Amino acid sequence: MTTAAALPSADATAHPLDDATRLSLTGAHAHFAERRGDVLRYPPDVASFAALPPDPAESDWADVAALAGPGGQVAYTGDGVLPPDGWEVVARGPGVQMVDDGVAAAPDPEAVRLTAADVPEMLALVGLTSPGPFLPRTVELGVYLGIRHRGELVAMAGERLHPPGWTEISAVCTHPAHRGQGLATRLVLAVAAGIRARGETPFLHAAASNTNAISLYERLGFRLRRTTTFQFVRAPGG
Repeated sequence: MTTAAALPSADATAHPLDDATRLSLTGAHAHFAERRGDVLRYPPDVASFAALPPDPAESDWADVAALAGPGGQVAYTGDGVLPPDGWEVVARGPGVQMVDDGVAAAPDPEAVRLTAADVPEMLALVGLTSPGPFLPRTVELGVYLGIRHRGELVAMAGERLHPPGWTEISAVCTHPAHRGQGLATRLVLAVAAGIRARGETPFLHAAASNTNAISLYERLGFRLRRTTTFQFVRAPGG
């Protein structure tokens, strides 16, 4: 795979969360970055996300295809950024980006740090709850915390994108048999406490249709920063 010598400089006036994937992959997560031209992506077993230019040219889509491989899938955010002919739009929908605006972050005495050894249980919990993309190496992106009941992992939350000064809270989920106990709230506050302890600010994304989650996050002290569009596409040739 060929790579460019350098990427264009980020707009100094832009907010870090306007291009969180790119700034993660050129910053704290640079060791994960797979790059071709002006396109970057995470390894497919770590995260689905790619960073594309705001108005991708045909050559940029060729770079995305080269990184994804025939039939490979990538996710990105961007209003009005549609793939060219030959690509399949697997999923597309509106989303929200929310930021800490007075979250009462606090550690939780029952929260335990999850590691690679816990991934099979984490994947099983994600399979039951569908909180969003979580892959075999996603746990490497940051701190993941869980709560166990009689040894079983019943709730978790963790860190994903990491642009300068910010860390995303993600994979917030609770086993259906243990909902209504405030476990997700406790874990979000605990993950937020760890982010704050590093001098960073928590943020998160949610599907615009997930009004229950958005209402919870608002009650916890997150506010809407912007709306966006989540897109999941498949490269030609699969």
